[in-house]
Amino acid sequence: MSQRLIPLAAMEKIMKKCGAERVSDNAKVALKEVLEQKAEEISQKAVKLAMHAARKTVKSSDVRLAAKE
Repeated sequence: MSQRLIPLAAMEKIMKKCGAERVSDNAKVALKEVLEQKAEEISQKAVKLAMHAARKTVKSSDVRLAAKE
C-alpha cells in the first residue's frame, strides 16, 4: 500500500469538478498515483533550480519554472 500523501477524496473532487458524475475507486487511485509521480518530478527539478541559485529554500518561482519544463 502506497503512502497516502494526497487524499482520495481530493481526487474525486477534482474529477467531479471536471464533469464526472461518478468516480470509481480505481480511478481515484490512478489519478492519485499519476499526480504524486508528477509532483515528485516537479519537486526534484525545483530543488535543483534552488540549489543552482545557491539557495537552500525552494521558492514558488522554482516550482513554477520546474512545472513548465
